Amino acid sequence: MFTRLLNNWGRPAARDCKAASFRSPTIRRSLSAFARVHERKAALRAQPCSARGKLVSCFGNPGGQQKRAYNIHECDAQALMAKYGVRVAKGQAATSAKEALEVAEKMSSEGVKDYVVKAQVLAGGRGKGTFLNGFKGGVHLCSEVGEVEDMASKMLGQRLVTKQTGPTGKPCNKVLVTERLFLRKESYFAILMDRESGGPVMVGSSEGGMDIEAVAAETPDAIHNLTFSLDDGPDEEGLKDLAAKMGFPGEDENAQCVSIMKNLYELFDTTDATLIEVNPLGQAHDGTLYCLDAKLNFDDNAAFRNAEIYELRDETQEDPREVEAEKQSLNYIGLDGNIGCLVNGAGLAMATMDVIKLNGGDPANFLDLGGGANVDQVTSAFKLLNDDPNVMAILVNIFGGIMRCDIIALGIIKAATELGLQKPIVIRLAGTRVDDARKLIDDSGLRMLTTDDLQEAAQRVVRVAEIQKLAKEAHLSVKFDLPL
Repeated sequence: MFTRLLNNWGRPAARDCKAASFRSPTIRRSLSAFARVHERKAALRAQPCSARGKLVSCFGNPGGQQKRAYNIHECDAQALMAKYGVRVAKGQAATSAKEALEVAEKMSSEGVKDYVVKAQVLAGGRGKGTFLNGFKGGVHLCSEVGEVEDMASKMLGQRLVTKQTGPTGKPCNKVLVTERLFLRKESYFAILMDRESGGPVMVGSSEGGMDIEAVAAETPDAIHNLTFSLDDGPDEEGLKDLAAKMGFPGEDENAQCVSIMKNLYELFDTTDATLIEVNPLGQAHDGTLYCLDAKLNFDDNAAFRNAEIYELRDETQEDPREVEAEKQSLNYIGLDGNIGCLVNGAGLAMATMDVIKLNGGDPANFLDLGGGANVDQVTSAFKLLNDDPNVMAILVNIFGGIMRCDIIALGIIKAATELGLQKPIVIRLAGTRVDDARKLIDDSGLRMLTTDDLQEAAQRVVRVAEIQKLAKEAHLSVKFDLPL
């Protein structure tokens, strides 16, 4: 996993004219999507996590495609595309069944006769998902206004489980009610950053409206791409050719498709997007092209200049541990193991997780304190790990450089005394003021497992976590008192 993380570090290309306004990438944002892939590894082994990774592998990129964490709901994506002159289906979001009914009634008064109700959850595979209440499908077709209210009532307030959410699913707090368009042709279109060419790439296919991953795997010749530079943008002839390969060779339909691609690229360029995916890009019975079911991802290092977009963030769709960590300015990514990790430095944090895995354990998180953490931040980090019910033991691995070992020691002591820290801790400290740190721990009266060797520390924490796990499975209580 971590080899892939390193291979995909950073954004592959930046606009020269805007280089001065870019912030340095944060560790959390560089790793977030990949950590979530690891968190859902059981589900994703059977099914690729995204069309983008599969498509890029078709282009001969062995490293895969870099992803950023921030994306927005479909209803917000549709509104944003419409703002840039892209034609989308009539529709509006609703947060209650009554509001969904009102939206449908308004659309009915405007001549709409058929509707689609879509659960707004930040995960793929919604149509084939299942709500925890047993209701199947996050996308439903309705021919009556009353059906819209009924479908919305079964989705709202429930958690939808898809191939990308894990078994607990994600909450559905709003639905999108749109006009149902009867399409005679469905295509696929996307814009993303391509590491191989060092710039953006447009991806198109005439096989839209279906699982694009399956198309890429079974009929790769149906996938077409157009690469270009950020400075020059896509050329007119290239756009016309791609539109024709997407199934729009006629003069009018080709012109419509080219116009849509231009507008979407303007959106991509001006908002620092890393992905715009439209599936399907559909042609209605009258020949009009519409962008339906869009997904937009953004480079969150550029949040400072796209405040309007980042106000659309829905924290209910995120791991609550990561939301809390961000508030404390901690570089934290939740995983699915049972050994909490508190480390300084991204490289050391990844090495620590590797060593835990090599010794038969599973890390519960990525947590990089960085070099400027204070005692309160260290205490907050311990609180995060202590409050995580999946964490059975904690491994502290600090190589003191900018981050002094005595600061870590003070944080451990404060956390143990103020938070009632009960989980066993294995500590490996080395570097700046390590002797001061050891003295602080010894004088505190706290009894912890300490070592100078990372391998030994990993072996110890794995054994302690296993004891905790076995006790839990046997419904026994194991208490680690701090201080002893």
